[in-house]
Amino acid sequence: MLRFLQQVIASLIGTLAALLILSTMGLGLFTLLIVAALSQEESPRLRNQSMLVFDLSLEIRDTEPILRFSESFGSGSPRAIALRRVIQNLEKAAQDDRIVGLLLDGSNGSPTAGYATLKEVRAALEQFKESGKTIMAYDVNMGKKGYYLASLADRLILNPMGVLELNGLSSEQFFLAGALDQLGIGVQVVRVGDYKSAVEPLIQEELSPENRQQISQLLQEIWGEYLTVVSAGRELSVSQVETAANEQGILLPEAALAANLIDEVAHYDEVMGEIKELTGQDSTTRNFRQVSLSNYTTMAVEAAARKPSQNKVAVVYAEGPIVYGRGGERQISSDRLVRQLRTIRHSDEVKALVLRVNSPGGSATASDIILRELQLLAEEKPVVVSMGDVAASGGYWIATGADYIFAQPNTITGSIGVFGVIPNVEEISSNNGITWDGVKTSPFADIESISRPKNEAELALLQNFVNQIYDLFLEKVANSRDLSPSAVAEVAQGRIWSGIAAQNLGLVDELGGLENAIAHAAEKAELGDDWEAEEYIEEPRLEDILFRRLVMIFQAETQSQDPITTELSRLHGELSVLTQLNDPRDIYSHLLFDLRIR
Repeated sequence: MLRFLQQVIASLIGTLAALLILSTMGLGLFTLLIVAALSQEESPRLRNQSMLVFDLSLEIRDTEPILRFSESFGSGSPRAIALRRVIQNLEKAAQDDRIVGLLLDGSNGSPTAGYATLKEVRAALEQFKESGKTIMAYDVNMGKKGYYLASLADRLILNPMGVLELNGLSSEQFFLAGALDQLGIGVQVVRVGDYKSAVEPLIQEELSPENRQQISQLLQEIWGEYLTVVSAGRELSVSQVETAANEQGILLPEAALAANLIDEVAHYDEVMGEIKELTGQDSTTRNFRQVSLSNYTTMAVEAAARKPSQNKVAVVYAEGPIVYGRGGERQISSDRLVRQLRTIRHSDEVKALVLRVNSPGGSATASDIILRELQLLAEEKPVVVSMGDVAASGGYWIATGADYIFAQPNTITGSIGVFGVIPNVEEISSNNGITWDGVKTSPFADIESISRPKNEAELALLQNFVNQIYDLFLEKVANSRDLSPSAVAEVAQGRIWSGIAAQNLGLVDELGGLENAIAHAAEKAELGDDWEAEEYIEEPRLEDILFRRLVMIFQAETQSQDPITTELSRLHGELSVLTQLNDPRDIYSHLLFDLRIR
């Protein structure tokens, strides 16, 4: 039903990408790319009394990203890093005698990860702090996410020209109904669930009362957790931090210092002076001894070489929208994930599985195909799910295949609901002199046509499909979570929940991160101390790496930071979700548009 919009958007994106790449790349550059892809960066040397530097602008993802072009030549640290690598590096650095402390550096930008991911990072930072090593934090304009991490530092320093953003959380949604109406593009919807708001941007001009209620409650719960964590880090009461947020919001350095939200106001060179003392260097040296968090991995020293275990806890990542078939990068492809799960099921070495779910959902068909493979695996081995920033709709559908579910307090989950979107171009065609005519043998023969709106009989048929899928969803949740159908129906209706609320409702078993899930899986498999986690990540093909690097080069050269371009880029990203809707029956369990919390 969405083939028309998918084809238009996909065609535009593909054509523009091809033209831009061909116009900016020559044979020489292509040769350099091949050399870069095959070259290996020499690992830097770690010196004694070094400072570990955590660039807060570093993108933290579930899986290790492909290196950017510039990184292939060793011209800088990677701009993205896997979450487990962050946690493991901090654990190793805490025991590494060559590391004297940690600098949380926000001068290059704020964290981009969601609050559930940052919750896991903060827990690792707390463990590092417990080792007795100093944590310092410096920023110019410190945002809420940066402060969520930096608030635990022993010394939190803000630039004299900077600000501290502590103004609460917000979520803003765009709506296309008015634009589609002006263009003459009709949209009909079949859905189940009063709170299933994924389709609202296509048919409304403002939030529905139900959607406003659920987003408001979600924000309040995430903000409440934020205030609790930050106030504990600064040894303040929750009311003191909340008062600063409500009465000032954006604080100048002096005001932040007076409220004990920071420890010092200083320039970066003054911060460097303090760090040089910590690293035992003369003040006249150009810079302090340091190593970036990303580069630290190859330099970390294990206390003793550990013999590889024959007992594996497999870690598989389900990150991105769920699509039917092969899919692409940062998508959960039903074909690819099922193949991985099947390999794990037949592996004698793998004793348990942890599935990390970070997905807003997608194709209902693909979700159920993945779930079936998880259920077969769970009959033979323990299966534990770790929820990331979001595990909703289809993301929650596949999570029901687990024996046990972990989520963070600020994970977005639930959204147990189903919808279908049916566009038509009757009006825009008529306005431009295009008419449609045809013949058929049966009443529903042209039900997939976009040339006209669906009639009542066709809508009833499609609604019946959606109702059946929704009832199936409820049944799967009830069976998996040992809840009555009526109890599931009460918390479903497409409504989103925080991890805290989901645990109280029985949709989640325990609050915790990925490492907690891995440890629990090993315990369920009764492995004792003889086990190791093994990540299952499918390596991309060489041609895919080269093409993606080409695109990233162009993006880096043309990227603009002005607000209008940023907002248009966000709109483009959210509209591109439509190209990922490929369910064979055009029925989806998806948040659809980005629920962005700022």
